[in-house]
Amino acid sequence: MKLIIQIPCYNEANILEAALNDLPAKLNGIDVIEYLIVNDGSKDATVEVAEKWGVHHIVNFNQHKGLARGFMAGLDGCLRNGADIIVNTDADNQYCAEDIQRLIQPILDGEADMVIGARPIDETEHFSFLKKKLQRFGSWAVRKASNTDVLDAPSGFRAMSREAAMHINVVNDYTYTLETIVQAGRDKIAVTSVPVHTNPEIRPSRLFGGIWSYVKRSMVIILRAYMMYQPLKCFTYLSIVPLLCGIGIGVRFLYLFSIGQGNGHVQSLILACTLIIVGFLTFMIGLVSDLMASNRRILSDAQYHVRRMEYDLFMQRQTEKMTADWQPHIVQDQKDETKEKKQKIYNMC
Repeated sequence: MKLIIQIPCYNEANILEAALNDLPAKLNGIDVIEYLIVNDGSKDATVEVAEKWGVHHIVNFNQHKGLARGFMAGLDGCLRNGADIIVNTDADNQYCAEDIQRLIQPILDGEADMVIGARPIDETEHFSFLKKKLQRFGSWAVRKASNTDVLDAPSGFRAMSREAAMHINVVNDYTYTLETIVQAGRDKIAVTSVPVHTNPEIRPSRLFGGIWSYVKRSMVIILRAYMMYQPLKCFTYLSIVPLLCGIGIGVRFLYLFSIGQGNGHVQSLILACTLIIVGFLTFMIGLVSDLMASNRRILSDAQYHVRRMEYDLFMQRQTEKMTADWQPHIVQDQKDETKEKKQKIYNMC
């Protein structure tokens, strides 16, 4: 069982070594632990620090592309290097590395394919009162959109099995935390949460440039992800309001027309027709979006098979390497055995 711990990095030279030093070198149920960083176009000595420390794999971007793309590049890098379990953590050492064992245990036990570390939001001192409430609200919204019971949706401390990682695909450029949960829930990937601890804040979060900016972006991501994975349901809900209003106004006009008072209410007829048309067109957009979602699922399956082929190719190369390493020993053993047989025959003679 091989575990790769990935860390997205952007100008983290001053604090990366401290985060790496806390990472575990041995875990129960894990045979091999390797480390991977994603250099998201850093302008400082982040790569040099990682290489000096002994990080096994480095994924480099020539320019800054954002947390979401860095996360996906890290996943691809882990899969290409034969990871059975992938753990994602932050370079600012926000999360306690001692909790990695707790994080991967549900995967080892076969209970889940994605595990989210739930931080003690209310006990975190550097979180403001407003931020705590917004974190709670955001997690509630993600639970409703994804049909999961994730307690801390914005948490970046998470573990994934190889199968789950092969299905994940993030399309927004801002953050991976919310969209991956919605996708996992809608794709029937087993998701669970475990309580984890956090370390004191070293630097302010770069994702929170402003609290309201973060809220606005997060809500757009949640809504977009929900519309992407449940478009027909979403647009059906949106079409109900204009349809019901249009039908209500139309019934009122027909009633007035039936009692001979319809001449002064032609505007109501026009408004009713407009609302009904708007509702119908919204529903048709939902149908078209549902067809597009079907195509997206086909592309997602194609991506899964490509990742599976890359993993199988990696395992084949590893097997060939092991065979090549053992071949000289096998040949030497055969030579020794032949020599021993010849000596026995000579002694008998």
